[in-house]
Amino acid sequence: MADENLQPVFQIQRVYLKDLSLEQPNSPAIFLEQSAPTIEVSVDVGAEQLAEAIFESSVTITVTAKINDKVAFLVEGKQAGIFEARNIPADQLDPLLGIGCPNILYPYLRANIADAITRAGFPPVHLAEINFEVFYQQRQQSGAAQQGNGAAVPSTEAASPTLN
Repeated sequence: MADENLQPVFQIQRVYLKDLSLEQPNSPAIFLEQSAPTIEVSVDVGAEQLAEAIFESSVTITVTAKINDKVAFLVEGKQAGIFEARNIPADQLDPLLGIGCPNILYPYLRANIADAITRAGFPPVHLAEINFEVFYQQRQQSGAAQQGNGAAVPSTEAASPTLN
């Protein structure tokens, strides 16, 4: 019986859209522009402990579209989830929260951002897949390099999405 209680447990408790904002500072004039927009995407992930063995993990995406140096739209979304992670070895907990949880959350966020952009009157932006394992490793390396000077770890630009 005692051994059963030590089995690793990982469960999704809840997935939710924590924040979503849309700005169109140059509408309606921007809709008359004929040039194709340039799209910039930034990604950030975070995690915090809420209670014993209960964690919130989040993925934040910011999409900025510009036409001739004018902002067409800026969308920022933060998808979060509450996860139970019990009896997970300490060396595996951080990667679980930094890789596994974002992999679960990202498809929801991608759909929410695409929906917001489409509802704003723009063609959909299809965000590329993100390899959160590589993203995690880059953040770890960046954090180790900057730990000595006390600087914050910057968010990392994701692969360029396509505009269809």
